[in-house]
Amino acid sequence: MTDPKASNRKLRSRITVDGLDRVPHRAFYRGQGLDDDAMARPMIGVVSTAGETSPCNANLGDQARYAYRGVQEAGGTPREFTTISVSDGFSMNHQGMKNSLMSRDLIADSVELVMRGHAYDGLVGYGGCDKNLPALIMAMVRLNVPSVFVFGGSTLPGMYKGKTVSILDTYEGAGAVMTGEMSQEDLDAMERVAMPTIGACPGQFTANTMGMVSEVLGIAPLGSATMPAVYSERVALGRHAGQMVMEILDRGGPLPRDLITRKSLENACAIVAATGGSTNAGMHISAIAHEAGILFTMDDVGAVFERTPLIGNLRPGGQYYALDVHCLGGVPVIIKELIRSGHMHGDTLTLSGQTLAEAVADAPAPDGEVIRSVDNPRDSSGGVIVLKGNLAPEGAFIKVAGLKVRVHEGPARVFESEEDCMAAVRKRDYQEGDVIIIRNEGPAGGPGMREMLGPTAVIYGQGMGEKVALVTDGRFSGATRGMCIGYLSPEAYNGGPLGLVENGDMIRIDTREARVIDLLVDAEVLEARRKALAARPPRRLAGAHEKYAAQVKSAYYGAITHSGAVDWPVDEVEE
Repeated sequence: MTDPKASNRKLRSRITVDGLDRVPHRAFYRGQGLDDDAMARPMIGVVSTAGETSPCNANLGDQARYAYRGVQEAGGTPREFTTISVSDGFSMNHQGMKNSLMSRDLIADSVELVMRGHAYDGLVGYGGCDKNLPALIMAMVRLNVPSVFVFGGSTLPGMYKGKTVSILDTYEGAGAVMTGEMSQEDLDAMERVAMPTIGACPGQFTANTMGMVSEVLGIAPLGSATMPAVYSERVALGRHAGQMVMEILDRGGPLPRDLITRKSLENACAIVAATGGSTNAGMHISAIAHEAGILFTMDDVGAVFERTPLIGNLRPGGQYYALDVHCLGGVPVIIKELIRSGHMHGDTLTLSGQTLAEAVADAPAPDGEVIRSVDNPRDSSGGVIVLKGNLAPEGAFIKVAGLKVRVHEGPARVFESEEDCMAAVRKRDYQEGDVIIIRNEGPAGGPGMREMLGPTAVIYGQGMGEKVALVTDGRFSGATRGMCIGYLSPEAYNGGPLGLVENGDMIRIDTREARVIDLLVDAEVLEARRKALAARPPRRLAGAHEKYAAQVKSAYYGAITHSGAVDWPVDEVEE
């Protein structure tokens, strides 16, 4: 047990409990049941996004209490608090999705404000849904206090007619019903078994991708990310996380900015590429880097994607789930293989103080089916890549894991919003070969950069997943598959070339060696179109949307909303 009197660490929390003029502060603590001994100990924030906003968050309160117990056992005084979470699942395919990415930065801000306002000495954070995972990590890096992140885990896959299914199958099933390929009765039956437990989506979608990223960055306990949300092992994991933050406080590190370095960020990109992870992760990694004062753009992300082989056979581009990876030995299996092959840096730090290579030394080898050896990859480059061209001067992301058609050229079919596109898709009012354009959905243009799993999944379910392309300055779900290019930067609202596309313009997409997305229209014609663009009418936003649209930067930089790394002011620490 950590002895608070024996530690040489300066405790930020002393500013709230020591001295004559802190009598009211101590009275507040006594009102919560704390005694002199509890107030003498380090104060550790234990935050979660617990709530009924999604199955991803449903048991995070219980899990956070295990960490609470671990802090107490290690000699600290835990202080529980919660923050918001916006579910991509419930907000998908309507205006509510504009609030999802916004919530990432608001969550980070809210944790910062509580930690700084209450002067807590350390932080354990539990997240479980697409945006709250990177949000909590961003807050930890911004604060740079002793921190441990824990992903709350995914749901178990469902079973339908003898095959495993997930929430993705229900999205694509809706499209299959529209074309008569599936009956409404079968879809109703699938709906009832697709998510049999609480937890995040079980495939290599955004939540599981960012869970793996958290381990690779060194800010989460190794082996934790792929553990299902309902496993009893999570009791011990939580206690370990609470004890670990106290050990870090006692040692004086490693702190989050010791862990988040250019090398560890490259490792994070490597795990995304190697597993065919979510395109969202590239943007989140850039945002995490920003909190550490590191400029790590879409170009940096893309460079790692290019040189990392795809070795994970994980849904949606493959066959297996996070549970299958957990049964093999978890994320350390993949890390060890990528370090062995030189695709990941082994000398970055982990929470224990060990290097990444030391921490995974005993991990088993890949099984060859769920996770392949680098010597026998599914693809020589990563499952996510960056495209550039005159339509995306800064770049765009596409998931190519499982993609069979790698080149597409066709006429543009332009929509000014997701709703307009979805109305046409429901009626099958598009043609094979089309390049469907959804614009004005970028970070500022939306505002909020909506995720387009609705139209992409329905198109796939209609049997047109690789017969058309979809291009947007909005985002895609980690569950998206097909010829879907998103995060196009700069966005149309801020003058990007996507705003110049007209119906019938030919667009060429090559995801092979060329890695290009080009609008096949003469530069002179485009310049004339730019000059002819009508002035954009003013829009009325107000509230969180107004503040976000005014602050947010391009997806190229991670859709960040402030100017960079923040140091905790020295006057908040008692001298």
